[in-house]
Amino acid sequence: MVFVMVTISNIVQKLVDDNVYIQESMNQNILSFASLASQLKPEIEEILGKPVKKHAIEMALRRYSGQLKHKHKTVSFDYSSDIIMKTKICDIAVLRSPSLLMKLKKLYDIVDFEKSDILNIIQGSSEVIIVTNERYKNKLLEILKDEKILMTEENLVSLTMTFSKDFFYTPGVIFNIIRNVAWENINIYEIVSTNTELTFIIHKKDAMRGYKALEKLIQT
Repeated sequence: MVFVMVTISNIVQKLVDDNVYIQESMNQNILSFASLASQLKPEIEEILGKPVKKHAIEMALRRYSGQLKHKHKTVSFDYSSDIIMKTKICDIAVLRSPSLLMKLKKLYDIVDFEKSDILNIIQGSSEVIIVTNERYKNKLLEILKDEKILMTEENLVSLTMTFSKDFFYTPGVIFNIIRNVAWENINIYEIVSTNTELTFIIHKKDAMRGYKALEKLIQT
């Protein structure tokens, strides 16, 4: 049997890795290590089962901050893009079934793509997510009337960015964009991506903050 010794550094790294806001504060050099060490001290002592000096936690935070900056060093990428916002979007989750997969084909017949309407179908192992314009909701539910609807969300908007083909091959781009949105405490319902496009589905109450978060990234 192999026993692994848990150290203050191990715990600090786990706590930081689990919190995107701490990581962002470290990367932007706006974090007080002393204050954060005081906040983490009770939790770290509970995990270790013994008292811990605040200075030791602070030193572990400083060391890991340096590692994070090296690890999260972003590759140069041109974020220039128009941001296209579409309103009155709905998001429907359906239990996956053999009959559902046949009905999904009918959805393409009711959506008017010439009017730039949207239809995104995201298939998971146990459920299928359908993102489309709210005006198609009733027709869509009629087609799916014998299926198990897991969730229906309305009052959503889509924010779409379009990039060069480098988007597909550049590591860290999607993470960096999501981080900017998450930093504004915006809940992302869905993320849809292609080789050159990235779309976020968010609630309409977050629409302007989401738009500004993406715009800020473009302007940097």
